[in-house]
Amino acid sequence: MKIFLANPRGMCAGVERAINIANNSLKIYGPPIYIHHELVHNKYVVDCLKQKGMIFVENIKNVPKNSILIFSAHGVSKRVQKLAQERYLTILDATCPLVKKVHHEVSKSSLRGKEVILIGHKNHPEVIGTLGQYENKKGKIYLIESLKDVQKLKVKNVDNLCFTTQTTLSIEETSKIILKLKKRFPKIHGPHKQDICFATENRQNAVKLLIKFVDIMLVVGSKNSSNSNRLLELAKKSKKPAYLIDNNQDLNIFWFKNVKKIGITSGASAPEILTEQIISHLKHVFNFSISIYNVPGKKENVTFSVPKELQI
Repeated sequence: MKIFLANPRGMCAGVERAINIANNSLKIYGPPIYIHHELVHNKYVVDCLKQKGMIFVENIKNVPKNSILIFSAHGVSKRVQKLAQERYLTILDATCPLVKKVHHEVSKSSLRGKEVILIGHKNHPEVIGTLGQYENKKGKIYLIESLKDVQKLKVKNVDNLCFTTQTTLSIEETSKIILKLKKRFPKIHGPHKQDICFATENRQNAVKLLIKFVDIMLVVGSKNSSNSNRLLELAKKSKKPAYLIDNNQDLNIFWFKNVKKIGITSGASAPEILTEQIISHLKHVFNFSISIYNVPGKKENVTFSVPKELQI
């Protein structure tokens, strides 16, 4: 049996920055430190931070006044920022810089009176945060999730319209929606390059390559991870079996009947240790008669530094 590892895979620069912010803040300030929402959508990461003394909250009002609060990598709305300030909280912002870029675009459009169409998944924390950047009462920000939504959409001013996207979407599906938007609203404009981040794009392209020559695909990631679910959907389009797993305990031996080539990738918030544990488990199950191959892919050299006050 052979295992083929997708490249790139696993944690992106934004996730690494968020985790560094959390760990460094613990070293500098000590617990308890509060985090708004899950820092990143990965069960292993969240459990590790809980063990170190991090406290996760969904409601800012549950954070004691004058405490330290970290905003998750997904970003928050302006309303949440204001609530945090009103409680005199020390804010450590772990929002991914690429999400921050989208926030800036939406905020700028709001100030200019331009309406915004956001392509994204309803109730995802990144989308909630991005929607919350628009404050112009004379205009509006519209959320769409599908091609059908484009057809049903009614805007106030077709001549003063722009679009942006959630950063962790499917490139293929988003491209189709953008094409339909441009056809329906010829004067609409968007970013020079899609706001889907480079890490999302690179991991999706790696799956497209890998799925061609494996019998089964394992995607390492948590169920609430948007980018991991997009990798799973992409793999399933091949009609080959594909599974989203948190760790080696999720493996089912019956998946591998008559399988000779296993493909493994991992979402942008999944640590490499999880992939290593899965490989070790498979080696044990199959009496170590497994060869491991790293499939060449696009190299990622981007890093995002933590704020100066958290540099150690």
